[in-house]
Amino acid sequence: MSIRRLYNVADVRDRARRRLPKGIFEFIDRGTEDDLAMRRNRAAFEQLQLRPQVGVDVSARHTRTQLFGREMSLPLAIAPTGAAGLVWYRGELELAKAAATAGIPFTLATRSMTAVEDIAAQAKGRLWFQLYMWTERELSYGLVERAQRAGCEALIVTLDVPVAPNREYNLRNGFSLPFRLGARSMFDMLRRPRWLSGVMGRYLATTGMPRYENQPGRHRNRLTQGDAAAPLRSDAITWDDVRELRRRWQGPLLVKGILRVDDALRAVAAGADGVIVSNHGGRCLDCSVAPLEALPRIADTLAGRATVLLDSGIRRGSDIAKALTLGAAAVLSGRPTLYGMAAAGQAGARHVIGLLQAELLTTLGMLGCTGVHELGPHLLQEEPAAIEHLLAQLDASTGAGSAAPGAGVEKHSLKGLVS
Repeated sequence: MSIRRLYNVADVRDRARRRLPKGIFEFIDRGTEDDLAMRRNRAAFEQLQLRPQVGVDVSARHTRTQLFGREMSLPLAIAPTGAAGLVWYRGELELAKAAATAGIPFTLATRSMTAVEDIAAQAKGRLWFQLYMWTERELSYGLVERAQRAGCEALIVTLDVPVAPNREYNLRNGFSLPFRLGARSMFDMLRRPRWLSGVMGRYLATTGMPRYENQPGRHRNRLTQGDAAAPLRSDAITWDDVRELRRRWQGPLLVKGILRVDDALRAVAAGADGVIVSNHGGRCLDCSVAPLEALPRIADTLAGRATVLLDSGIRRGSDIAKALTLGAAAVLSGRPTLYGMAAAGQAGARHVIGLLQAELLTTLGMLGCTGVHELGPHLLQEEPAAIEHLLAQLDASTGAGSAAPGAGVEKHSLKGLVS
């Protein structure tokens, strides 16, 4: 079936589920523990309702915006996802090319399987880099220098994974890193021969088992070697680390994993140019608040001080509109384009981005907006001052004190309708 017959992200997800081994699909698709945080992320979007305006010419609407002084085709960046290279051969590179074609930024994860230098040289688009801090700080600083030399535009430091999350489904599926081939995982892969030959088979026939290409020296292990996560786990990361990164990084610096106003202010005080309101897609703390619920207060507080982005839970173009209505400048999204990559590689990722853009265009038109710059809190609740102004205009046009009998009743009814 052609990807053109996949009409939304849910359709693409279903195609990915049928093409990937269960262990890999659940690794990208699920959250942590009971998946409660992930479900709350979606529920927050589903429960938010907007009030459309009518009588507006939206024939020339568009989704363009600017972020950090550069134009992008829509307010979306690809979030860092370390599993892109597992769902498709050289998946990070193909996903970066899809983002470049669409005119949006791509974020390369620390634990990716393609070197930042290769992505920068071959994808030719806006490249951001996501950083986990090593316990050996100098290793992190060396990677920051690599990203800077490669031409990465922005650095994202992730702070919301101080300890290893509890993902029980990985244990049940026999999927863990370093990867150990057992009876369960072998059976899982044999059930997906297209993935086995087209992804893992191509790696083994060309470069061998994939490596974590951005990890330095002795930590540049293959998927089957060592404990790749161990040197990244640090429960001693503090705002001093962010200040040091600010000193070393010359472009936009973003702090990811913010869910509190006080942490947002600490990030800006440490030198961050922006914050990413995120709970890691519900993959770390199952009792965390949904980022969409935390967004309004953070955005209001940081208005004029720093850029606020939202991550976690985007599945529709209308979700992008909702995030911007609540104050985000743009959103990051990870799972949808991973589903697209699993379904059809770069073409699948481009298809997903196109779906989100088309849905956003439709949502803008339905809301009575010509562009994303017109999204705002007036779409949540009507503004009393605007209503009073319209009432004054109505009164002036009908002539005060000279209305026909019954006009007062109509005026009173109008107030009731717009209150």
